[in-house]
Amino acid sequence: MATYDYHCHTCGKDFEHVQSMKEDTLTECLCGEKGSVERRISASAGIIFKGSGFYVTDYKKESAPATPSKSEPSST
Repeated sequence: MATYDYHCHTCGKDFEHVQSMKEDTLTECLCGEKGSVERRISASAGIIFKGSGFYVTDYKKESAPATPSKSEPSST
């Protein structure tokens, strides 16, 4: 389901309507008056993150294996 913004040319009202993406656009205003309605491009909320949040450790990559430092002598 998506929320679309509409503008009625008859009553001048701007309104939102929740409908399926498969449904056709509205042709009549919800106020009941006959008139032309156009769907407008809206600045939607985009992605909304809900919950306790995201943390650095959620998708952290595995650490690279430790390499011996040059100051330590290597055993041969």
